[in-house]
Amino acid sequence: MIATYIRVEFARHFRDGYNLVFALLLPAAMYFLFGNIPSYTDAEVGSGNVKFYLMVSMAAYGAAVSTVAIAGTVATETMQGWGRQIALTRMTPASFVASKMIVAATVAAASAALVFALGAGTGARVTDGWMWVVSYLIILSGAMIFACYGIGVGMLFKSESALGLASGLMVFFAFFGNVFMPLEGGMLDAARFTPMFGYVALARYPMLHEIPAGMDMAPDPLWIPVTSVVAWALIFALFAVFATRKAKARQ
Repeated sequence: MIATYIRVEFARHFRDGYNLVFALLLPAAMYFLFGNIPSYTDAEVGSGNVKFYLMVSMAAYGAAVSTVAIAGTVATETMQGWGRQIALTRMTPASFVASKMIVAATVAAASAALVFALGAGTGARVTDGWMWVVSYLIILSGAMIFACYGIGVGMLFKSESALGLASGLMVFFAFFGNVFMPLEGGMLDAARFTPMFGYVALARYPMLHEIPAGMDMAPDPLWIPVTSVVAWALIFALFAVFATRKAKARQ
């Protein structure tokens, strides 16, 4: 039952132009645009070059947006009556949510893989191959914390526009989370408190970890991005629980 529903979900989401463009093609296009400027993208940074740095950033953004967009449909479909249709089948609510998470993780993996493939083909490099694997795995696992965020926004606003709002806020989180461009001074200090900062900082850490403290592009101590990711995972989980209870109270 769940395998059939997952196939249906894949077909439905890939027919949706929004998911195709914003979850898969936009991050790849952004990397291709900003990652191929000869004046600076071939410069060395940490254990690699700027292209690898940008590749990781765009892949992380794309994976997170994919997760938000698909996980958020759990809320909107439930509030619009799809949950009652599912209840008539043998699929349990847990299986319904699990199928959404599987689809979200798979689309996130495809989005990140597309950006990584473009990076490999356009000269992104690091000194050790394990950095590719570790950064990719961090991107996939870290993106799943945004599933609760997508569910929470969907439950709170219970409309199709909720997913647009959730994805739009992800752009804000990325700009002010040190994802699209390196921030400095007070902006960087503020960025450490945003949801995307710790997630993307962890994904970049393998290539930056050998830069001495105090140097340009030196990463924060590892405990800072780890604490950020754990804290925001808890915040989003509590937000999803709160929004779900509030939605049920309105019914």
